[in-house]
Amino acid sequence: MLRLRYLLPLLLAAYLLTGVAQVRPEERAVVRRFGAVVARPGPGLWVGLPWGIDRVDRVPVRTARQLRVGFDPESASDSGSPPGQFLTGDQNLVNVRVVVEYAVGESDADLDDYVLHRDRADAVLARAAEGLAAEWVGGRPVDEVLLTGNAALPAWLATRLPERAAAARLGVRVQRVSVGHLAAPEEVRAAFEAVNQAQTAIRTREYEARQEADRRLRTAEATRYRLEQEAASTREERLRLARAEADSFTERLAQYQRLKAADPDVKVAIWWQEMGRTLAGLRGRGRIDALDAHLGKDGLDVTQFLTPKK
Repeated sequence: MLRLRYLLPLLLAAYLLTGVAQVRPEERAVVRRFGAVVARPGPGLWVGLPWGIDRVDRVPVRTARQLRVGFDPESASDSGSPPGQFLTGDQNLVNVRVVVEYAVGESDADLDDYVLHRDRADAVLARAAEGLAAEWVGGRPVDEVLLTGNAALPAWLATRLPERAAAARLGVRVQRVSVGHLAAPEEVRAAFEAVNQAQTAIRTREYEARQEADRRLRTAEATRYRLEQEAASTREERLRLARAEADSFTERLAQYQRLKAADPDVKVAIWWQEMGRTLAGLRGRGRIDALDAHLGKDGLDVTQFLTPKK
């Protein structure tokens, strides 16, 4: 009887201690009393009502989780269509596996939703990600899927998967989506790799051609600039010479006009002076002699003005 007297208080104390919970720094807790949420304590010690009345669910809100969805090369079998093998828009098969990183939301609504649906959160998120991946692959030809899928598929999923998760009220936030595996089936991989190598060679040659075109364009631009500069320099030089000749002619004309005003016969003197210079030049080149030396009985012999034969 004495033993029972001490045992009952100990049992009562142990039962009351079931209402005490320690919430870690990276966790939030959801306290449900008879099924209804009554509190969402943060890190620290929570004291509530004992088991059977209160239920404390601790949720790691700052822990990122990974979910692998789709094709698994290690578990793929030869029989049947393995998970993650999708049909492209041009009726080809590709194997796709995506990796979804998510965490539990820290808002009160997210905590409540996660606590209620935590048992099916991974399955629902996996089905949503797999369905979206199949939708993306089915809307594109196989070449585009294999060439751009590693970059384009994660970006496409990252904009749509959070909407699906929010609609299912899973209480999670999708943080990152990446492609873990994207390739053609093993039976046709060699052919696809040969096609990819050929396409890579085409892109390489296109890049080299663009580089050569840019180099030739730069050379042509440099040549054009040099010719324009030379043409501008020649133009300026000829304009300067023409202005100098025009100024000299204008000055000489003004001088002749002044001389004419002083002496009306000055033009005749100038004309004979210039003719003398001209005839002297011609005589120096062997083209003309004094005309009196070529006068004969028949008049002037014009054959004397011809260039003598060597």
